[in-house]
Amino acid sequence: MGLHRSDNSCDPTPPTGPLAMALYEALFLALLVGAHAELPGCKIRVTSKALELVKQEGLRFLEQELETITIPDLRGKEGHFYYNISEVKVTELQLTSSELDFQPQQELMLQITNASLGLQFRRQLLYWFFYDGGYINASAEGVFIRTGLELSRDPTGRMKVSNVSCQASVSRMHAAFGGTFKKVYEFLSTFITSGMRFLLNQQICPVLYHAGTVLLNSLLDTIPVRSSVDDLVGIDYSLMKDPVASTSNLDMDFRGAFFPLTEKNWSLPNRAVEPQLQEEERMVYVAFSEFFFDSAMESYFRAGALQLSLVGDKVPHDLDMLLRASYFGSIVLLSPAVIDSPLKLELRVLAPPHCTIKPAGTTISVTASVTIALVPPDQPEVQLSSMTMDARLSAKMALRGKALRTQLDLRRFRIYSNQSALESLALIPLQAPLKTLLQIAVMPMLNERTWRGVQIPLPEGINFVREVVTNHAGFLTIGADLHFAKGLREVIEKNRPADVMASTAPPPSTAAV
Repeated sequence: MGLHRSDNSCDPTPPTGPLAMALYEALFLALLVGAHAELPGCKIRVTSKALELVKQEGLRFLEQELETITIPDLRGKEGHFYYNISEVKVTELQLTSSELDFQPQQELMLQITNASLGLQFRRQLLYWFFYDGGYINASAEGVFIRTGLELSRDPTGRMKVSNVSCQASVSRMHAAFGGTFKKVYEFLSTFITSGMRFLLNQQICPVLYHAGTVLLNSLLDTIPVRSSVDDLVGIDYSLMKDPVASTSNLDMDFRGAFFPLTEKNWSLPNRAVEPQLQEEERMVYVAFSEFFFDSAMESYFRAGALQLSLVGDKVPHDLDMLLRASYFGSIVLLSPAVIDSPLKLELRVLAPPHCTIKPAGTTISVTASVTIALVPPDQPEVQLSSMTMDARLSAKMALRGKALRTQLDLRRFRIYSNQSALESLALIPLQAPLKTLLQIAVMPMLNERTWRGVQIPLPEGINFVREVVTNHAGFLTIGADLHFAKGLREVIEKNRPADVMASTAPPPSTAAV
């Protein structure tokens, strides 16, 4: 029996018609968007290891904020008794249990259970012609607070607290009444403490909403987005998307690109490997791709900073003598007025240097021209030689405070002539002196600048400590712990906007009475 093809077999013919055209267009657009999606040059991961430290500092800030609660006066009448409770102030927050966690939908969630608030208020009682007044201490017991901070990227690329959810309740109130009308107050205490508990419940969430959307945002405003590094270049740390939270960490993708201050709209295409963060053992991890460093070097190149000219006394004496001896044949042919002219040595980088990150280390490749000339006064300079220099520098990265610093070291050096192989051979005696010049004159100037470092996108008052640098293929990561060099209150008060609490209307209260 011969084999034959069934009519129900799969037909390899591509689909046609309007539906097929729509599918092809959608696929093309998806590929186009994927091809142009910009990759981050810098990533930061905050792990759950940091939450205990953040919680301790946050609770101190929360206690100070709750002390700002203002409760309206409580007035009432029971029979012939008139009472007035005023000047209610929160004096302390005592915590029994608190938890701070990452949540995928809310980013940060703080829950406080079975806490207590210490209060003080002024009492006034009028019964016929008898008056009693004074201050008294009270406490709010069984305080429950659950508040979540939602983080997002605003249109400028800055991280913001975009929403604050809140639930709060006070289970019971206790006031130690005394004085002439102690028995009367004990009779009225149910009315008074119930009213105070109701008013207190209504005030907790608005205070937390204001603290998140106004005060914490003033802290986030201290994170640099687009700022100048020095007089030549700036850096763009804008968030590329909303922060992403899991149950164990919070990840943020930053553009991480330098730019010349004279070309603020210039952008280097990012074709580097996307940095990856997998570790969770330290409080925070920062990753930098080769693009981060390449954009810095190209920005300085475009700004005209990668060149050096030494003239006359600036050229080391021994090197001056060696260069004059090496080009003696060319110099003696010049006029006597030129022979004793000052010597000029000029180094000019020909193309933007390139950074290569491998597990074994980080290297920077540089190609520059070296020009040797005589500079007679009031006359055009006389060029003696022009050669090409290839150099390879090793780079060691470190985090100090919140600055990424780099230490450079010259590893490989070669000079050659573009004219002929014979002339390249003639340059061999100059190789060692020129390398020494780079090491004693050029490298210290480079390291003085690179060791100043560039700021990492962290809020003011928070620094890195105990950092560990790890190289990977195409990117490096730095794991570190966090240290609060300043308290949240100190930083917020310094950067506090001129706001009024009413200027930020909280969402409808979810406080339980």
